Amino acid sequence: MSGRVKGARPGEAEPVERVAVEVDRLCWTGILLGLAFTMTNVQQFAAAGARPWSLRWCGAWLLDPMVSLVLLAILRAEQVTARYGVRTGGWVRAAKWFTLGSTYVMNTWEAFAEHSPALVVLHSVPPLVVFVAAEAVTDLRDKLGEAVSVAFMNAPEATRRTSFSDYLAVARAAYEPGTTVTPAWVREVTGCSRGLSSRLAAELRGEKGARP
Repeated sequence: MSGRVKGARPGEAEPVERVAVEVDRLCWTGILLGLAFTMTNVQQFAAAGARPWSLRWCGAWLLDPMVSLVLLAILRAEQVTARYGVRTGGWVRAAKWFTLGSTYVMNTWEAFAEHSPALVVLHSVPPLVVFVAAEAVTDLRDKLGEAVSVAFMNAPEATRRTSFSDYLAVARAAYEPGTTVTPAWVREVTGCSRGLSSRLAAELRGEKGARP
């Protein structure tokens, strides 16, 4: 694995896992804020000057959530499938690009109609940030997972004090879809004790939904 940091301590694995959770939360918070910003623009586009609180004005608020929820579902599913190396079909990619394109067009239509470069930029940034952030967070999670493994495996054997979280991080990194998670398998991939392997196997099965 390229880019490994030599001499990392095993205790660093748990902080890296916390960083991974924080990064995931921050990215998805930004995505949700971006979609909230686009919702107001799409509502104005759909309402087309309708009287506030009229049926058309109220119905216009439903358009952006309809598209955004489908887009979020696709992006979240792709995060999981990409993590396990599963390729999605053409319809999934088409749905993602169609929902993203729809959001972008509805956000920027009036800006292009007014020939205002400033408004085009303003209304282009949020939907593009949503898409780029959703794509990037998948890669970030994978790389941070690798960092957990590196932090543990590169520690000097003589100074290694392995915690439950350290062993669990190594087992997570070794797990592949379809793996039968047993105490024996855990001992094989982590080198932990027999007594600890049962706890680790139960914890990992609970996380992954793996069979015993």
